Amino acid sequence: MKTYVVGGAVRDVLLGLPVQDHDHVVVGATPDEMIACGFTPVGKDFPVFLHPETHEEYALARTERKTAPGYKGFVFHAEPDVTLEQDLVRRDLTINAMAQGEDGVIIDPFGGQKDLQARIFRHVSDAFAEDPVRILRVARFAARFTDFTVAPETNDLMRRMVEAGEVDALVPERVWQELARGLMESKPSRMFEVLRACGALARILPELDALWGVPQPEQHHPEIDTGVHVMMVVDYAAQRQHSLPIRCAALMHDLGKGATPKEEWPKHHGHEARSVRLVEQVCKRLKIPNDCRDLAVMTAREHGNVGRALELRANTIVSLLERCDGFRKPERFIDMLHASECDFRGRAGFADRPFPQLAHLQSALAAARSVNAGEIAARHAGQPTNIPQAIHAARVQAVSKVID
Repeated sequence: MKTYVVGGAVRDVLLGLPVQDHDHVVVGATPDEMIACGFTPVGKDFPVFLHPETHEEYALARTERKTAPGYKGFVFHAEPDVTLEQDLVRRDLTINAMAQGEDGVIIDPFGGQKDLQARIFRHVSDAFAEDPVRILRVARFAARFTDFTVAPETNDLMRRMVEAGEVDALVPERVWQELARGLMESKPSRMFEVLRACGALARILPELDALWGVPQPEQHHPEIDTGVHVMMVVDYAAQRQHSLPIRCAALMHDLGKGATPKEEWPKHHGHEARSVRLVEQVCKRLKIPNDCRDLAVMTAREHGNVGRALELRANTIVSLLERCDGFRKPERFIDMLHASECDFRGRAGFADRPFPQLAHLQSALAAARSVNAGEIAARHAGQPTNIPQAIHAARVQAVSKVID
């Protein structure tokens, strides 16, 4: 029995990066032998065990055979005669197909170290094409390792996979899981760049893919292209280390511009309402969590109003707060302001411009929330139908004092 550290842990050590998790492969062992050594079995599809002390995962070396479309259509073979190289060859990229023995020696049968030095994502073998999740993983890695490029032959293979319909077999939850992880990397735009290059974005997020080539007014958007703008927005959100819901809202806030009739270009009147419909469509299809969906819908609907905040009267601002449920969920409203700030700064030459709308609406929210709604309701107990109007009027008065 021999054990090896494999995959990302080896890669990250060679890159000088901190290692989050250690995955291990065991060669020459049976499940019974692992259990006899104190390991706890946890694998459902193939033998995986937890170390009795470190609780790190140890998987028996295995081979796999494609039996059906999608990423679940595999039969696994894990026996003592499976070699380390046979286990490594089934992995996605050469930089993830290295192992390190207990003696510290790196086993690198597919040139992973060379590709690390060249900053290249290259598939290990044609077995890559058997699992469409690997397209999403390569794209996600591009968002993390921002100076790496996809090898031309790997991009060609991913394109053939897309054309063969492999991406269409992905379940929504797995698509969102990978997209969410990529959104939380340092430069999310690179994930979408890779997905576009192989044609996968048009299959999994056609509403987003439609934005490239759609012009916007140059005086407001010097970058002109809507797809370019949205990528700048989501990268700015990452630069500010915003949460996943804010990054998701940044990504989808302008989807409606992809549905603007061409004869109206470069203007996009009414794109907010179209964006809301498309955001809801995407979130339903990909089963995106409610916190991300709700903030994305609100941002799509209101980012234009936030941009005009300095021009809005107190009554209109209070209506905005009410519409956004800002009194019960003030943190979510603030998140929407941050997503809208990303929209403003995600334009060519706008990153360092002032955005006073953020502080303006934060002050308005604080003033409106200072109104004692319970006290007003008590004063109008005899005429309960007047309570909402009275509370609204008091909030308008409070906001007027801080914005005028």
